[in-house]
Amino acid sequence: MNSKILGGVCAALVATCAAIAPVLAADVKLPEQMAWTAYNTGTTGYNQSVAIGKALKDKYNVTLRVVPGKNDISRLTPVKAGKVGYSANGIATFFASEGVFQFADKAWGPMPIRMLLSASGSAGLSVAVAADKGIKTYADLKGKRVGYVRGGDALNVGIEGMLACGGLSWDDVEKVEFPGYGAAWEGMVNDQVDAMFASTLSGPTKKLEASPRGIFWPPTPHDDENCWKGIAKVAPYFVKRMVTKGTGISKDKPYEGPAYPYPILMTLKGQNKNEVYSLTRALVEEYDNYSKAEPAAAGWKLENQVLDWVVPYHDGAIEYLKEAGVWKDEHQARNDELVKRQEILAEAWKGMDKSLEGDAFSKKWMEVRAAALEKAGLDPIWR
Repeated sequence: MNSKILGGVCAALVATCAAIAPVLAADVKLPEQMAWTAYNTGTTGYNQSVAIGKALKDKYNVTLRVVPGKNDISRLTPVKAGKVGYSANGIATFFASEGVFQFADKAWGPMPIRMLLSASGSAGLSVAVAADKGIKTYADLKGKRVGYVRGGDALNVGIEGMLACGGLSWDDVEKVEFPGYGAAWEGMVNDQVDAMFASTLSGPTKKLEASPRGIFWPPTPHDDENCWKGIAKVAPYFVKRMVTKGTGISKDKPYEGPAYPYPILMTLKGQNKNEVYSLTRALVEEYDNYSKAEPAAAGWKLENQVLDWVVPYHDGAIEYLKEAGVWKDEHQARNDELVKRQEILAEAWKGMDKSLEGDAFSKKWMEVRAAALEKAGLDPIWR
């Protein structure tokens, strides 16, 4: 072939490839050093994060530093300050996005939180009862002793949700306060309280099962509209799950219960889109490696993702989810609604009187927040 013709063909091929390249999937490009926060050492959230870190190291030579945090504030403070990029967090992800409970504070307020992926496995998150009380439904908790952890918003709202399933509220039960989660579960074993919130896989539930009291998980029947309307009004982040792993629970003895994703890998809106894309893709592509190393990480599987939940996804994560073929128009519509909700909250926060202090500030913010959401036709959930 004439050299000029050959050269022209080659040049045309190069130009064609260059034109096509932008529509092909991008490479995974991650920084050599990354950090994210997680629950305390020894927790399933921490262990899963470490397993993911090893997979990233083996495949991409990324060193992931997992920073343990004993509570929601300590996990999110480094993210807010920009000292770490991500957090393998719990339901405080939603609370911080809404600016409620601990985050209804002058130092916090609603945050522009975005999700990458989350874990939804075979365990549940619900209220267990001592079997010796004969409690079979959440309605049966009326007049019974129910644990309440001071400062434990995720626990207490979860309990309130299950009470609502039974048509009850805190006014219908005897609230027994404890300084912490562990103390509350010791109270279950020691017959100081009759009901408490937990993961179905948590260690304290096994202690109750082995005690003379025994354990029982009242169901949240998935076809019971009144039950789930009650839960949604108080704690809309719960989803239906046929639980097959937990204390007294198995594939042969499943539990028709509630759950929500945990851990939730979150970041802030401003996090680099390309990095978020790469991390999301790496989590999906390396799933087999880290889930073999840490079986509890099975919930990170792509098929397990809840794509229309209560916290919006990051644009970088959405880009990968579209490539993976799982992100649909209805997911984008829901995401847009959640982003708009955050924008309404952010605008309301700008108008807050910052001269107020402590409880006075929190009370005023909750009033302003509710008014702004209601004006937009949205449910404040909490007031």
